[in-house]
Amino acid sequence: MLLTSTSSSFTLVIWIVVMVAFMYFMVMRPQKKEQKRVAAMLSSMEVGDVVVTTSGFYGVLIDITDEDVIVEFGSNRNCRIPMKKSAIAEVEKQD
Repeated sequence: MLLTSTSSSFTLVIWIVVMVAFMYFMVMRPQKKEQKRVAAMLSSMEVGDVVVTTSGFYGVLIDITDEDVIVEFGSNRNCRIPMKKSAIAEVEKQD
């Protein structure tokens, strides 16, 4: 009787470990990989690069500070908007 209880507990512990490992490899690891990619993209931005914001607007980087950027939108040179770097979704390098 004692042997079955110990075996059942051991099986339960094994299943919990397997589920935690599965969650790590399916959820946590890809998320950390994406965060590293975004951080590398944001750190490689330069003035003159074309960017796409998280709201879908295309613009050109005019100025970059530690946490903010100034983006110029459209062909109207007077439309310059400061925004957080985290609002940048994609960066296309200038030619």
